[in-house]
Amino acid sequence: VLSGTICTSSTIEMKVEKEYGKSTVARILEMVENASEKKAPTENFITRFSKVYTPLVVLAAILLAVVPPLFFHGVFTEWLYRALVFLVISCPCALVISIPLSFFSGIGAASRAGVLVKGSNYLEALTHVRTCVFDKTGTLTEGRFAVTKVLPEAGVSEQELVHLAACCEQFSPHPIARSIVSHYERELKKSEVTDSRELVGEGVSAKFRGRDLYCGNARLMRRVLGDVSLPESEIGTQVYVAYDGKYTGSLEVADIIKEDSRQAMDGLRAAGVRKLVMLTGDSSKVGEGVAARLGLDDVKAELLPQDKLVEVERLKKELAGDEKLAFVGDGLNDTPVLAQSDVGIAMGALGSDAAVEAADVVLMSDEPSAIVRVMKIARRTKRIVWENISFALGVKAVCLLLGALGIAGMWQAVFADVGVTVIAVLNSLRVLYGTSKRA
Repeated sequence: VLSGTICTSSTIEMKVEKEYGKSTVARILEMVENASEKKAPTENFITRFSKVYTPLVVLAAILLAVVPPLFFHGVFTEWLYRALVFLVISCPCALVISIPLSFFSGIGAASRAGVLVKGSNYLEALTHVRTCVFDKTGTLTEGRFAVTKVLPEAGVSEQELVHLAACCEQFSPHPIARSIVSHYERELKKSEVTDSRELVGEGVSAKFRGRDLYCGNARLMRRVLGDVSLPESEIGTQVYVAYDGKYTGSLEVADIIKEDSRQAMDGLRAAGVRKLVMLTGDSSKVGEGVAARLGLDDVKAELLPQDKLVEVERLKKELAGDEKLAFVGDGLNDTPVLAQSDVGIAMGALGSDAAVEAADVVLMSDEPSAIVRVMKIARRTKRIVWENISFALGVKAVCLLLGALGIAGMWQAVFADVGVTVIAVLNSLRVLYGTSKRA
């Protein structure tokens, strides 16, 4: 029994054999802490640039004021004025203000699109994501069971089959049983069903109108009916129904795939993501079925939390240069991988608190397609950042040359400083006001 397990249908008697420090939850929290230490923060461009730029322009201004009067018989006051103009022009206000503002605008635009980004470095990292890894349950699927297919035998209608299954399952608290009962939209007559029993590991048996009714897995059907041919499910659990000694059909019960999951996969490929992978603790057959319907490149099934961590580390080693890996999950067991990935993305509406805390990006609407929206916002933000950098440095380079030659005066210097800053700031705001929720 794993710590954190929720028992919904019966009572469990168990004996604790390990201390809290060795429990599953404690190990998961430890992995989160260790993974967080490995993640290097993105270097800030302005910090790197200023370490070189500031000393150089100050030194250049001093040389401009001193060298011509000493060695070329220039007028000291004239060259001092040129040096002051040079310093005013060289002031990096446009870069210092507009670049952080661009990222703040990008984060604001993402929040308007229903996505919380926890820092500008994660927004920038989204532009380099080339591998996207997904959890299945609650991420690509709704996390709740529903009847997806009804397969009646010859001579039995779909409505009759669903009615028989719902009658048999109506007293069972199992999630699959609840989904079958919900699928039968009419009111059930409890008086028609007697002697309802849970058959552990097999299904449910009951008497319906005085005749034997069975609803369960293949093992139950073969025990009741002998050697019978039964259909198999590729994406969920097959629930078989037998009534009055005859096989009447089956219902496929599966976790519902979110409506926009396929749209999200197509959008991610269009946005430059080359590899889409799903990691799940579910069975191989179910995992492969979901992956096939969504068009994923690879799927790994029957994984424990530590196995997911190993798979993500392997995928990260396949990346080249500044390429990044993003992991999308929602549960407590996903928190180590969320922390270890380059960009951890969590479902915010139904996701666990631990997953939201460990993630770098949170999708407040739980829509996978929101990842595409925030990636577009990130790319737009980065493009505007480089527009500001190119514009500011280009104008300053020209004005610095003109100032050193005495062609540009103080008014031109003020424009090169304040004017360029205002233009760059206005350009930065385009991220916030030029991006809709459907960006």
